[in-house]
Amino acid sequence: MNFSLENRNFDLFHPLIIVAMVILFLIIAMPMWYMYQKLPAPNLDLYLYIGLGLLFFILGIFLANYFLNKNFNILDSNPNLSLNPKKLSRADSYSRNELIIVGLVSLGILFQIINIVLLGGIPLFSATLKAKAATKIWLLSYIIFLPSINILLAKYNRKSHYILLIIGLILFALTGYRTTPIAIMLSALITLYYTRDVDVKYIILAILAIAAVLLAVGFIAVQAISWQHWSLNPIELVSYRAAFTLNVLSKAIENQCTTMGNLFYATLTGFFTHTDARVLVGQATIGRVHSITSTIFGPALLDFGIIGMLVQMFIIGFILKVLHIIQFNKKSIFTAFYGILLAQTIIWIETGPSDIVVWLFYLIAVLIIIKSLRGSDHGI
Repeated sequence: MNFSLENRNFDLFHPLIIVAMVILFLIIAMPMWYMYQKLPAPNLDLYLYIGLGLLFFILGIFLANYFLNKNFNILDSNPNLSLNPKKLSRADSYSRNELIIVGLVSLGILFQIINIVLLGGIPLFSATLKAKAATKIWLLSYIIFLPSINILLAKYNRKSHYILLIIGLILFALTGYRTTPIAIMLSALITLYYTRDVDVKYIILAILAIAAVLLAVGFIAVQAISWQHWSLNPIELVSYRAAFTLNVLSKAIENQCTTMGNLFYATLTGFFTHTDARVLVGQATIGRVHSITSTIFGPALLDFGIIGMLVQMFIIGFILKVLHIIQFNKKSIFTAFYGILLAQTIIWIETGPSDIVVWLFYLIAVLIIIKSLRGSDHGI
């Protein structure tokens, strides 16, 4: 059975997947609340606030659709298959642009190799090294590699490019962080989904591979923390982490406006001032100097209360949907950045928007959208 773009009636990576993933996150957490009772069950406010956040996210999606159709005559319709990249063989020469992008991908890989060498070991197996792994070289490597590999996959259908993807994935997994390899795999899957005729079995295998990497990297990294002792298996650990993160969100609901914008400021400047925004989350929610996550809803609640959370969710839904429609019609770099933004937003469901890298990608995406729409007065 071939699951190709020509007969695809269901858009797997529509922005509404965020709603489904938030619900799934809740379901994953429930065993730790109601079956194992390892953590206290949240009160009903948690579900109410999540529901309101998702409602405004959906509102942003629908208004984006209305805005584009009314002002730019851009339809949310079937993908433009004619713009899918032509399959290239070994005999096909590399264009100048393709070589430039391959060079950027290779540069991102090189920086990550240098970062690991300078650390003097593999952070995945050492909590001490992991704490030092997010260097300026690491940041530069990620900023270069993630967009470059997705643009390369979106524009050029050459099998050898998958080797670069795998090398980069392995190197970023060795840093011990779960979010970076998951973002690489998930964004690449989304990019390929919209620019290739994909057999359903490969989609399933890719999703299973992402889940396996999530479990493996998370479990190995936790086991490497010598001062923590866990009796939970990898699957139970995922459930525990989801439940704990949602409990932190409950605390954020109780302590709205505690950080008064300092959390967002720390997100934008923290990498350069050695301030961890998630430590501020820990101080505001559990009263400890500890780096913790509070879901996609938590940071905005702590900074600006429920209004801030609703505005944030509306803006995220609006931007994702605008880029989703544009990439349907234009492909190329638009699909690459849609893949990056959607993948990072899915990760935000647990981690929360407290990293400057993703906000940087959102800013780039907004600039790309503006440039695209300025040249689309008569539709795309």
